[in-house]
Amino acid sequence: MSSSDIFIGETIGTAVLTLLGCGVVAGVILKRSKAFEAGWVAITLGWGFAVLTGAYISAPLSGAHLNPAVTLGLAINGGIEWSDVPVYFLGQMLGAVIGASLVWLAYLGHFHAHLTDREIVGGPGAQDTVAADKQQATDAGPVLGVFSTGPEIRNVAQNLATEIIATAVLVLAILTQGLNGDGKGLGVIGVMITAFVVVGIGLSLGGPTGYAINPARDLGPRIAHALLPLPNKGGSDWGYAWIPVVGPLIGGAIAGGIYEIAFA
Repeated sequence: MSSSDIFIGETIGTAVLTLLGCGVVAGVILKRSKAFEAGWVAITLGWGFAVLTGAYISAPLSGAHLNPAVTLGLAINGGIEWSDVPVYFLGQMLGAVIGASLVWLAYLGHFHAHLTDREIVGGPGAQDTVAADKQQATDAGPVLGVFSTGPEIRNVAQNLATEIIATAVLVLAILTQGLNGDGKGLGVIGVMITAFVVVGIGLSLGGPTGYAINPARDLGPRIAHALLPLPNKGGSDWGYAWIPVVGPLIGGAIAGGIYEIAFA
């Protein structure tokens, strides 16, 4: 695979993954959406199908990593050259920003309706808007969950451990079951296996933090949330933002090490 193939494949694939994944969250969270309050199972299934679609699209070009943690695990495993890692990372980050921006465009009217609703941003019988704005300036705004993850219980050690464990499961499953013949990315059956694993992780381990398990998937949309024009959107919770980046990278590295010790 050439550097241009890797970059194009990862950009397109991660954009599709983020578009469909963040899109299902938007459908469930935004009040005027037909999927409003469809629930956690809908979100986990939506993310699984997002991985499935993005990976099938990008696999012929880049091997469908779509996740810096997967790329890191494969580099440690020897499946790819370390010199290709920055190209993968750049494509994944760009794709995640593009995908999140497309969600904003697709749900633009719904975002505005949601973020001008008195029950959401304040008014008679609801929270005070000024107080809410002060809190949202440093914490998560009311629609940040469409774009990025956040913890239900804010505890650094616990949140970091959850992301490490969940990502290690994902990357180890890919390394043991999902790689194509040359070991550099996902094969046809491997894509389907990985999609099911993502659903399983969401159902089993997604409750504490929202299971980022992918630094690009979380950081790219968080950047988009910070930059996109939305009324009353609140803060992007940058104080938490490092956990869904560092945790998955540690988990991916651990999985690569376990594979080298136990399976190689």
